[in-house]
Amino acid sequence: MYSSIVTTTLTILTSFVILLLILMPYLLRGLGLHPSYAGNVFNLENKSALIISTSHGLLNYPGQTTGKKSGLASHELTAPYYEFVDANMKVDIASIKGGEIPVDPLTISYFVKSSSDKRFYKDESALKKLNNALKIDDVNFTSYDVIFISGGWGGAYDLGTSDTLARGISDAYYAGSIIGAICHGPLGLINAKDLNGRTLIKDRRITGVTNKQVKELGISMTPQHPEKELKRVGVIFESQSKFRDVFANLVVVDDEERFVTGQNQNAGHEIAQKIMEIIAKTK
Repeated sequence: MYSSIVTTTLTILTSFVILLLILMPYLLRGLGLHPSYAGNVFNLENKSALIISTSHGLLNYPGQTTGKKSGLASHELTAPYYEFVDANMKVDIASIKGGEIPVDPLTISYFVKSSSDKRFYKDESALKKLNNALKIDDVNFTSYDVIFISGGWGGAYDLGTSDTLARGISDAYYAGSIIGAICHGPLGLINAKDLNGRTLIKDRRITGVTNKQVKELGISMTPQHPEKELKRVGVIFESQSKFRDVFANLVVVDDEERFVTGQNQNAGHEIAQKIMEIIAKTK
């Protein structure tokens, strides 16, 4: 009798755990992770976009050579990628060092993987671009209508310290490109200068990962934190908050409509849509 009760209880608990695991992605979506965005349909076949990623693939203290695998937050590249591709834009992918881009394995796990991730990793053409990324040193930033900087924890190590990226952003800005960045991506903007040598994004409305989200996720060893660095260079930092900021979402367009930034991984579709809205108005 006792053995039967234990067996029944274990069966119920096991079934509950399995059901919870199956439903977890839907629960996370319900809380705000990777929200769907009902955007417009654009035809921008004569336009082009360059999506830039980190090349750093480990979560470690600066100077360490080992650590937990990390890198690009997948959805922060795949969501804008397909927004641009579906608008008939030419889309290239580049990274700080070029070659194979390290993807944070957590961001393509069963629980977190988004619909654009699922589409991307079945797309041979897209995967070829991800695994053979252009090196930003070899890219002419001014030849693109859109420059989009993806994020992920890896971006905290190399986006904000790349002189090539900083110069490329400045060049693209003065060539008339629209510049987008998401999550840790805005770190790639902090060293871009205007024609007078001043910080290009100073006094502009910009967003990025909040200090609160970094603290809540318990990841403090990264050398740069977006909110801290953006405020340091004088941006008007904007953000929204939830009980956990990983479920918050905000997209900010600066007053000149040249910089479109997203607070975290939830903003991928909307940033790209806002960028294309601006292009459609001015083309």
